[in-house]
Amino acid sequence: MFIINWDYYSFLFWHNDLDRCNFFKIIFQVDSKIEILPKVKEVLKAEAEAINAVKIDSSYEEAINILFESTGKIITTGMGKAGFVAQKFAAIMSSTGTSSVFIHPAEAAHGDLGIISKSDSIVAFSTSGKTREVLEFIELSRHMTNGSVIGITSHSDSGLRQLSDVIIDMGVILEPCPLGMTPTASMAVMAAVSDAVALVLMQKKGITLEEYGLRHHGGYLGRRARTDNSSD
Repeated sequence: MFIINWDYYSFLFWHNDLDRCNFFKIIFQVDSKIEILPKVKEVLKAEAEAINAVKIDSSYEEAINILFESTGKIITTGMGKAGFVAQKFAAIMSSTGTSSVFIHPAEAAHGDLGIISKSDSIVAFSTSGKTREVLEFIELSRHMTNGSVIGITSHSDSGLRQLSDVIIDMGVILEPCPLGMTPTASMAVMAAVSDAVALVLMQKKGITLEEYGLRHHGGYLGRRARTDNSSD
């Protein structure tokens, strides 16, 4: 059943659960006259400003030196959208000379903790720093590794700050989402910060084009690496 007004769509639906009916009403406000291009510019501007506002301090040196000196793997973790950034970070690290693997924090307690070895270091991603699964993962991982924990977070009053050896602070971030909820600016900052860590670490290790090509053999980038190497 639908109730349609000029300004609102209200969706009413029924759900039958063990012979009991639950009644839900979801209301979406529709603004069909929105100016699209200015709104797009607002979002891009907000995300760019959030990245430019990041404070660069000694925590980056500490984190990169930990990763550089690590004799084991780099374990990344994060929940939800931060988890996707953590997966991307592990992929970039692996292709640029540092063996890394993502562990889903919810799966960790169901056997995936076994991936961790004694010399591994951990990079945990959480904007709030309060995500239960991530905090539990760090606590459990302390029994599996003697390596350091690096936290990438925003909120100042978080458990992640207490559990980490080094914190990379993303700063206070205002989301451009009209509801102030969807984590887009924070994810842009998280991705940019972790990209900086990975690429500076790559430079510190002196990874060559040939070494990059060995790790990234396929696709356009792999072809470029092989072509450039063969022309030397």
